[in-house]
Amino acid sequence: MTETALPVHPPLHILWQDEHMVVVYKPAGWLVHRTGLDAHETRFVMQTLRDQLGRHVWPVHRLDKGTCGVLVMALHKEAAQALAASFAAHQTRKEYLALVRGWLPGALEVDHALKPDDAPDDAPVQEAHTTLRCLSQLSWPESYDGRHAETRISLVQALPTTGRRHQIRRHLKHVAHPIIGDATHGKGPLNRWWAERLGQQRLWLHAKALEIAHPVSGQPLRFEANWSALSHVPEAQDWQKLLALPGWQAIT
Repeated sequence: MTETALPVHPPLHILWQDEHMVVVYKPAGWLVHRTGLDAHETRFVMQTLRDQLGRHVWPVHRLDKGTCGVLVMALHKEAAQALAASFAAHQTRKEYLALVRGWLPGALEVDHALKPDDAPDDAPVQEAHTTLRCLSQLSWPESYDGRHAETRISLVQALPTTGRRHQIRRHLKHVAHPIIGDATHGKGPLNRWWAERLGQQRLWLHAKALEIAHPVSGQPLRFEANWSALSHVPEAQDWQKLLALPGWQAIT
């Protein structure tokens, strides 16, 4: 059976590369690799990067389709094994930014066990921990549901110390501050209301930074996807436009 040809997409932005690994900016709306769960999608990081570099690449972690930001791929089998082991052992530091409903308190430690989304009811839960910190707050002088005089949102830093599927999205829902644009764990009316005002319907979750040991040398590395350095990326412009709205108040 031959593989169906994919449409040609613009090249991925490479943040860093050597002979063992490559770090790219994953755009929102792209899958890391093909899956039967989203059979109609044509944008895949793994296949695009393989064609872009002219060599095979190995995925070692994943980001949700709607999440943008730092994504690491290995360039040979041994590097893939070492990098995957670092993620499995929680020897990485991941930093995310999220736009959420309401005004999150200054800082929260969320220690709330989770089970896989598709697990049976009697499946065991798994330890899950996320540190949340509110960076900025915005009050929009309009109500999305007609019950309040304003609509409040927060820009939140999320630091997951475990790697459960949809962990940040589920933990923010658990503390009643779901991510704007989250169709699964968020609030539909609020998502649609913000999409109309921002002119962009998307999951507002960004994998900003990743710290990991080099798979061969063991040297600690830090990679960042800063919007200022990605000005040519349309969704980076969307984030900059969002944070340029008047009324943001930084939380110190």
